[in-house]
Amino acid sequence: MSRRWIPICRVEDIPRLGARRVQRPGDIDVAVFRNAEDKIFALVDRCPHKGGPLSQGLVHGETVACPLHNWQIDLADGCARTPDVGCIPRFAVQVQDGQIHLDADELMS
Repeated sequence: MSRRWIPICRVEDIPRLGARRVQRPGDIDVAVFRNAEDKIFALVDRCPHKGGPLSQGLVHGETVACPLHNWQIDLADGCARTPDVGCIPRFAVQVQDGQIHLDADELMS
């Protein structure tokens, strides 16, 4: 089954080491992150620990630090780094010609 990609924003619309929130149906948004190497990641915008908004966290390398309790969440798989445990859903991302796209079906589910 092929993916239906929808444009979200341009890479430069997200500051390096920052994030942008994308609204979706329901009460849990998506956080789209950009690291120092311009890699783009997308995760549910909720820490698996206490639900902190990851889009407000600090990005370093390929992790984001939850702003509530500093849990380190891996941007590639959405899982907390040891010694913490727990994972959140991640989303498929595609970048074409500087435009970030997310999978439409994943966003709507």
